[in-house]
Amino acid sequence: MHCPFCAAEDTKVIDSRLVAEGDQVRRRRECLSCSERFTTYEVAELVMPRIIKQNGDREPFNEDKLRAGFQRALEKRPVSVESIEAVINQIKHELRATGEREVRSLVLGELVMEHLKKLDKVAYVRFASVYKSFEDIEEFRLAIESLEAEPRTD
Repeated sequence: MHCPFCAAEDTKVIDSRLVAEGDQVRRRRECLSCSERFTTYEVAELVMPRIIKQNGDREPFNEDKLRAGFQRALEKRPVSVESIEAVINQIKHELRATGEREVRSLVLGELVMEHLKKLDKVAYVRFASVYKSFEDIEEFRLAIESLEAEPRTD
């Protein structure tokens, strides 16, 4: 760690403590050249995989885009913001857990549909109609029938 005062390369750690509920490490450091003290914070960098679109383009994972998709599907539905955030965090965890550097958008779409199905059936059908490009009422009917055929979990 370079000293922010004199730019020397040699600093030593005087004290380390966990902060932010254990998500960060706060370190007090002292420069071995100028003896100034300063604080650094260390956090784990959790890298999300890149998304491979259906046309082959690759783009970084975009949490805001994911959140907007959930909000559109769940518009005017009785689902709390906390529930939405919990599902978004779960999906991010599942994507990181794959260990892959790149994930197809189809995988992400299926994860979203799986979680929406548990969260709100109407939102699931809304999302599926756009995601799967339903062409007619028959496809809606099939999606609803498949939901009705599933065992109830509530």
